[in-house]
Amino acid sequence: MQQNRGQVLADSDCFSVKASALAFYILSTLFVNNFVIIFVITVLLAALDFWVVKNVSGRILVGLRWWNEINDDGESVWKFECLDGESLARMNKKDSWLFWWTLYLTAAAWIILGIFSLIRLQADYLLVVGVCLSLSIANIIGFTKCNKDAKKNIQDWTTNALLSGSVRSHLQSAFGV
Repeated sequence: MQQNRGQVLADSDCFSVKASALAFYILSTLFVNNFVIIFVITVLLAALDFWVVKNVSGRILVGLRWWNEINDDGESVWKFECLDGESLARMNKKDSWLFWWTLYLTAAAWIILGIFSLIRLQADYLLVVGVCLSLSIANIIGFTKCNKDAKKNIQDWTTNALLSGSVRSHLQSAFGV
């Protein structure tokens, strides 16, 4: 019961924060005449969306989390965290589908808004869109790399389980052989 409640909260957090950043930007460009307010609030909402997706929704809806560290040599190192293969198999496929689609659709929406800013020759608003789009793309890249790493880990786990014979022994004990 607690996990379902957490997933509902993650669903609503993910979509309400995304919707708030996009809706504020769209409505404020129509009705507010102060660029600084639009910039600050939109970027803060987009940063909140970035954090919620990266640290909350990604963990709950798809079982993935990523971050980037700088090692002692000054090189950027990607770190990935995912649930084990068994837990990932139990994840709700609809939640996963919804997570990935909203991740990509948000970036597409920011691209469309950027095109509108170009058409209207508003370079300052293009800056807002650029910041928000870069945050969306950072999440896309991070979760895509994390998902590839998770799939590799699942394949390795499955291969090791089959080779170790633990699956065979579990099946034999389950069927009384």
